[in-house]
Amino acid sequence: MSREMLVTILGGIQWTVAVTVAALALGVLLGALLCAMRVSGNRLLDTLAAALILVLRAVPPIVWLFLIFFGIGTGLMEVSPFQAAVLGLGLITAANMAEIFRGALAAVHKGQWEAARALSMPARYRLLDVIAPQLLRVSLPSIGSYAIGLLKDTAIASTIGVPEIAFQATHVSQVSFQGLATFAFAGVLYIALSIPVAWASRWADQRMRLRVAR
Repeated sequence: MSREMLVTILGGIQWTVAVTVAALALGVLLGALLCAMRVSGNRLLDTLAAALILVLRAVPPIVWLFLIFFGIGTGLMEVSPFQAAVLGLGLITAANMAEIFRGALAAVHKGQWEAARALSMPARYRLLDVIAPQLLRVSLPSIGSYAIGLLKDTAIASTIGVPEIAFQATHVSQVSFQGLATFAFAGVLYIALSIPVAWASRWADQRMRLRVAR
């Protein structure tokens, strides 16, 4: 491949990273809300959250992106390819984060709740100062693994026109007829982007293990 082709594919990195970070941030926020609904003790909220999680996880990501971009984006309101990708992947991430958080919450020993109540800590501080750090410590490895998977899933965004790595690689391969070299290079880029995420997740997990006791 020529230098120009390599630069073209490299230009997709910023979009891949942007979609990953934005979708993960949206997913964590909405996932925390869904998790709170599931453990609220309110049957209506629990059922509603469980239904939303089931629907979001059952429908393939590409279908969500098409539904948002070609459905909502052409009928109800204007939605850019980037916005559709972030919203679609963010909603799917939210469903998975909700289950990750719920599992981590169940792993926190009930004695931690009882000890916080025995100290007469207000509910907000029990959650923020006692439970949340332990929940984060337990869920961090799973969040890191999911982030790597989400990074790879951003390739789906190429189907609606987001100019990320897979989109640029497809364009270059169609122009150059060098599909093997082009997509091999794209694969290397995905691996290169995944390594720092895995390293950061492991580093953060080790730090949390030293600072947060169970």
